[in-house]
Amino acid sequence: MSIEPSVTKTVTIDCPYEKVFSFLADPANWPRWAVVNVRSIEPTDDPDWWRMSTPLGPAGLRLRANAEFGILDHDYVDETASWRVPARVIPNGDGAEFMITFHRPPSFTDTFFKEQTDLVDTELAILKKVLESAGE
Repeated sequence: MSIEPSVTKTVTIDCPYEKVFSFLADPANWPRWAVVNVRSIEPTDDPDWWRMSTPLGPAGLRLRANAEFGILDHDYVDETASWRVPARVIPNGDGAEFMITFHRPPSFTDTFFKEQTDLVDTELAILKKVLESAGE
């Protein structure tokens, strides 16, 4: 058994936990914040899976959300790789923390993995702005 490199990204959001969780638990919202990786998304005939258009081509997303525990784990599958992405929303006073961990798929080089996970910083900044903006 081997251990793959991983990266955990975190963002503090000045927005109630419930609002952050419900926004992220709806994959239809993902193109609004995951702008680097998700061009569009739509439900499939299977209620557990969503079809995405990404910069790397078509992909599938299955979200396994649990509001009681703040779990937003999801499975991602495309032509190059598939992996499980653990994610959590945690209450923090009147706001929330969103944490997401990426394990390097064996098909990714260390350099490519770092490039891809660095792009997540842009997405988390957009997520923060979208959820903290008035009227959201």
